[in-house]
Amino acid sequence: MYKLLVVDDEPKIREVIREYAEFNGYEVAEAEDGMSAIGLCKLNDYDLVILDIMMPKLDGFSTCKEIKKLQDLPIIMLSARGEEYDKLFGFELGIDDYIVKPFSPKELMARVSAVLARKNAGSGNKSNIMKFQGLDINIPARTVTVDGTRVNLTPKEYELLFYLIENRDIALSRDKLLSDIWGYDFFGDDRTIDTHIKNLRNALGPYRDFIVTLRGVGYKFECNE
Repeated sequence: MYKLLVVDDEPKIREVIREYAEFNGYEVAEAEDGMSAIGLCKLNDYDLVILDIMMPKLDGFSTCKEIKKLQDLPIIMLSARGEEYDKLFGFELGIDDYIVKPFSPKELMARVSAVLARKNAGSGNKSNIMKFQGLDINIPARTVTVDGTRVNLTPKEYELLFYLIENRDIALSRDKLLSDIWGYDFFGDDRTIDTHIKNLRNALGPYRDFIVTLRGVGYKFECNE
């Protein structure tokens, strides 16, 4: 049974989410603020966090950063604000989805299911380590090493790299990358993908050219060993 952590300072919202989540077979823990959520993550293992942005003591963005330091958890962010900046900033922090209040609990559960499915697909039946010259990707451990030195990637950077490798030598548009990895309808520009690609290339160092830019299209992973 998947275990969800619901973090929101509004008891009624936590109650509604709990009701629908338990109906869909999830186990639910609750926190009323960011500090409490971080404390729970230090003590327990969760499969996904539903996290509000506007909270007392510690806002959702700061809470997200701290949780990501503790566990590589999928995070769906809730907000009464729908500004593009908030969405982009959330995705830069590595969240998996963003829902604007008021929201449909049924839609939230559908998104929870989709995020968990993507997470499981990314750690499914694949060989343990993929090697491309001096670049090693350990899939179950979600680690990347460059010439024997481990590099630090955000969860979204890792997912993007693995997706590119899984579909290597295939041209992938920015829209497809956003749809398949972020799982939401993107109405802004392409900065989210381009920023993550730039960070990935910097992390890969001598193997940065494995990620090829296709002008007017998107990107692909290409390694001619």
